[in-house]
Amino acid sequence: MIHLLEPKWFQGRGIPSWRDKLDLLLHRLNISAPSELLDKAFGLSLSDQYWLKPFDNDIKYDDINFFDNYFDYTEFMEASLSKNSKTITNEKSLKTPNNTTDGMLKKAWIIEGNTRYLLKGGYKNEILQPFNEVLASIICERLGFNHVTYFIDTYKDMVVSKCPCFITKDTELITAYQIKNNMNRHDSIEDYEEYIKLLENQGIEDARIKIENMYILDFLIMNEDRHLNNFGIIRDVNTLKWLDIAPIFDNGQSLNIQDYNDEEVMISGHGHLFYEIKPFDEIIKVVKNIKRIDISKLDGVVEEFDDLLHKYQHITNMSDRRINKLCILLNSQINKLKKLINN
Repeated sequence: MIHLLEPKWFQGRGIPSWRDKLDLLLHRLNISAPSELLDKAFGLSLSDQYWLKPFDNDIKYDDINFFDNYFDYTEFMEASLSKNSKTITNEKSLKTPNNTTDGMLKKAWIIEGNTRYLLKGGYKNEILQPFNEVLASIICERLGFNHVTYFIDTYKDMVVSKCPCFITKDTELITAYQIKNNMNRHDSIEDYEEYIKLLENQGIEDARIKIENMYILDFLIMNEDRHLNNFGIIRDVNTLKWLDIAPIFDNGQSLNIQDYNDEEVMISGHGHLFYEIKPFDEIIKVVKNIKRIDISKLDGVVEEFDDLLHKYQHITNMSDRRINKLCILLNSQINKLKKLINN
């Protein structure tokens, strides 16, 4: 429980103002601002255990947290992801962890069995993000990188990515953005080195290798959006011990989807290295020993991605030409990495 709340921090737990089609979502939820949702379910999240307890209420965390307790997600999921949805009138439908989701993509937490899954759509009319998430999972699985596993699913008339919650009742995600408050800001490669040193000082095993793995993945899929809020560490909420690097997650903004040109295949791009925006060919240089990667484990990945894109082509209407170019781009990055390893 939080005894003293910083208003800016608490407001930051809500759905951001840049969420895709936020106005439509608010209309469907019958509220005027995302901040109203924070009071509907005590500010609870599936990323941590912070919450707001009314002073005159004796309710206990064990009775309301979303890790253990059921929540009605159906109406919120429809309001967030469906093209057509009615206005929510049931107040219980607003008592969900969907009130505290971050990011620009339309999304919704659901429950299947005892597992909490996050569904995410594409951005505006773009439909590649869910496929990029699955591609990242395939690559990480083959190379042995710790990662969140994403699947393709469908909801009504759209394709979504689906992944299990990687936080438990006893852990929380601490992002690199939060950690940087204990760092000296240099706006250079020094930030990267200082971050790794801080992780190592906290007892994180193989910290450098695990961070390098993230940037290797970003190089392969040309992930342009590795900002400081989509990587970090897992912390024990009871002891505050730093347990490990967070598994790699949130890889949708990849393969140049923002700069896609139907007339050419783009084979260069820029990603994020802490506060710097740098070419991927520069970012990959932070890897100390690139030869540790067995590139042969990626044999057949391009074909697997091609099959995946074609499997859902009847829903996405993605052209054969675009699928081919995306696969050419992916193959180009794999070959680039192969040359770095061999040289």
